Amino acid sequence: MYALAVSDHIMIAHSFRGEVFGPAQKLHGATYGVEVEFRRAELDEHGLVCDIGLALQVLKEVLAGFNYHNLDDLPDLAGRNTTTEFMAGEIFRRMKSRVAQGAVGPGTAGVLESMRVVLRESPVAWASFEGSLR
Repeated sequence: MYALAVSDHIMIAHSFRGEVFGPAQKLHGATYGVEVEFRRAELDEHGLVCDIGLALQVLKEVLAGFNYHNLDDLPDLAGRNTTTEFMAGEIFRRMKSRVAQGAVGPGTAGVLESMRVVLRESPVAWASFEGSLR
Protein backbone atom coordinates (compact mmCIF):
# COMPACT_ATOMS: atom_id res chain seq x y z
CA MET A 1 0.00 0.00 0.00
CA TYR A 2 1.35 3.41 -0.99
CA ALA A 3 0.75 6.40 1.24
CA LEU A 4 1.12 10.17 1.07
CA ALA A 5 0.66 12.42 4.10
CA VAL A 6 0.27 16.15 4.64
CA SER A 7 0.11 18.09 7.89
CA ASP A 8 -0.94 21.39 9.38
CA HIS A 9 -2.13 22.63 12.78
CA ILE A 10 -5.11 24.33 14.39
CA MET A 11 -5.60 26.36 17.55
CA ILE A 12 -8.99 25.98 19.19
CA ALA A 13 -10.87 26.59 22.42
CA HIS A 14 -13.50 24.28 23.90
CA SER A 15 -14.93 22.84 27.10
CA PHE A 16 -16.24 19.40 28.03
CA ARG A 17 -19.34 18.18 29.82
CA GLY A 18 -19.02 15.42 32.40
CA GLU A 19 -17.19 14.81 35.65
CA VAL A 20 -14.75 12.48 33.89
CA PHE A 21 -13.12 15.58 32.36
CA GLY A 22 -12.25 17.23 35.68
CA PRO A 23 -10.82 20.74 35.14
CA ALA A 24 -11.21 20.40 31.35
CA GLN A 25 -14.92 21.08 31.90
CA LYS A 26 -13.89 24.74 31.96
CA LEU A 27 -13.09 26.60 28.77
CA HIS A 28 -9.51 25.87 27.70
CA GLY A 29 -7.37 25.97 24.59
CA ALA A 30 -5.55 23.38 22.54
CA THR A 31 -3.16 23.40 19.62
CA TYR A 32 -3.40 20.27 17.50
CA GLY A 33 -0.90 19.04 14.98
CA VAL A 34 -3.03 17.45 12.25
CA GLU A 35 -1.79 14.78 9.85
CA VAL A 36 -3.78 13.23 7.01
CA GLU A 37 -2.49 10.14 5.22
CA PHE A 38 -4.00 8.98 1.90
CA ARG A 39 -3.50 5.37 0.75
CA ARG A 40 -3.89 3.39 -2.46
CA ALA A 41 -2.64 0.03 -3.71
CA GLU A 42 -1.16 1.28 -7.00
CA LEU A 43 0.34 4.61 -7.98
CA ASP A 44 -1.28 6.57 -10.82
CA GLU A 45 0.34 6.93 -14.25
CA HIS A 46 2.49 9.79 -12.89
CA GLY A 47 3.76 7.77 -9.92
CA LEU A 48 1.53 9.60 -7.41
CA VAL A 49 -0.89 8.70 -4.65
CA CYS A 50 -2.56 12.10 -5.08
CA ASP A 51 -1.57 15.69 -5.69
CA ILE A 52 0.37 16.75 -2.57
CA GLY A 53 -0.31 20.45 -3.18
CA LEU A 54 -4.05 19.91 -3.53
CA ALA A 55 -4.09 17.58 -0.51
CA LEU A 56 -2.47 20.28 1.63
CA GLN A 57 -4.84 22.94 0.27
CA VAL A 58 -7.90 20.81 1.07
CA LEU A 59 -6.60 20.10 4.57
CA LYS A 60 -6.10 23.84 5.17
CA GLU A 61 -9.62 24.57 3.92
CA VAL A 62 -11.18 21.93 6.17
CA LEU A 63 -9.18 23.09 9.20
CA ALA A 64 -10.12 26.75 8.59
CA GLY A 65 -13.59 25.90 9.88
CA PHE A 66 -12.10 25.14 13.31
CA ASN A 67 -8.96 27.27 13.54
CA TYR A 68 -9.12 30.12 16.08
CA HIS A 69 -12.70 29.18 17.01
CA ASN A 70 -14.35 28.15 20.23
CA LEU A 71 -15.71 24.77 19.15
CA ASP A 72 -18.52 25.13 21.71
CA ASP A 73 -19.93 27.94 19.55
CA LEU A 74 -19.97 26.09 16.21
CA PRO A 75 -23.50 24.95 15.27
CA ASP A 76 -22.24 21.72 13.65
CA LEU A 77 -20.62 20.69 16.94
CA ALA A 78 -23.29 21.94 19.35
CA GLY A 79 -23.77 19.67 22.34
CA ARG A 80 -20.77 17.48 21.51
CA ASN A 81 -17.70 16.81 23.63
CA THR A 82 -15.10 17.78 21.06
CA THR A 83 -12.45 15.41 22.36
CA THR A 84 -9.31 14.76 20.36
CA GLU A 85 -10.79 11.43 19.28
CA PHE A 86 -14.06 13.04 18.17
CA MET A 87 -12.24 15.78 16.25
CA ALA A 88 -10.08 13.22 14.41
CA GLY A 89 -13.30 11.60 13.19
CA GLU A 90 -14.91 14.92 12.29
CA ILE A 91 -11.90 16.02 10.24
CA PHE A 92 -11.90 12.59 8.57
CA ARG A 93 -15.58 12.97 7.58
CA ARG A 94 -15.02 16.44 6.14
CA MET A 95 -11.89 15.38 4.25
CA LYS A 96 -13.63 12.25 2.92
CA SER A 97 -16.38 14.41 1.43
CA ARG A 98 -13.81 16.54 -0.39
CA VAL A 99 -11.84 13.48 -1.59
CA ALA A 100 -15.06 12.01 -3.04
CA GLN A 101 -15.40 15.22 -5.10
CA GLY A 102 -11.91 14.71 -6.58
CA ALA A 103 -10.41 17.63 -4.64
CA VAL A 104 -7.02 15.95 -4.14
CA GLY A 105 -6.39 15.41 -7.82
CA PRO A 106 -7.82 14.13 -11.08
CA GLY A 107 -8.64 10.45 -11.03
CA THR A 108 -8.44 10.08 -7.25
CA ALA A 109 -12.16 9.93 -6.41
CA GLY A 110 -13.09 6.28 -5.98
CA VAL A 111 -9.46 5.19 -6.40
CA LEU A 112 -7.94 6.21 -3.07
CA GLU A 113 -8.64 3.31 -0.73
CA SER A 114 -8.30 4.67 2.78
CA MET A 115 -7.30 7.65 4.85
CA ARG A 116 -6.02 8.21 8.37
CA VAL A 117 -6.34 11.45 10.35
CA VAL A 118 -4.07 11.94 13.37
CA LEU A 119 -4.47 14.78 15.87
CA ARG A 120 -1.44 15.35 18.08
CA GLU A 121 -2.26 17.06 21.37
CA SER A 122 1.35 16.95 22.50
CA PRO A 123 4.53 15.01 21.74
CA VAL A 124 3.29 12.25 24.07
CA ALA A 125 -0.46 12.08 23.34
CA TRP A 126 -2.53 11.78 20.16
CA ALA A 127 -5.67 10.26 18.70
CA SER A 128 -6.62 9.12 15.23
CA PHE A 129 -9.47 8.02 13.01
CA GLU A 130 -8.95 5.73 10.04
CA GLY A 131 -11.39 4.46 7.47
CA SER A 132 -12.21 3.49 3.93
CA LEU A 133 -12.68 6.07 1.19
CA ARG A 134 -14.80 3.71 -0.90
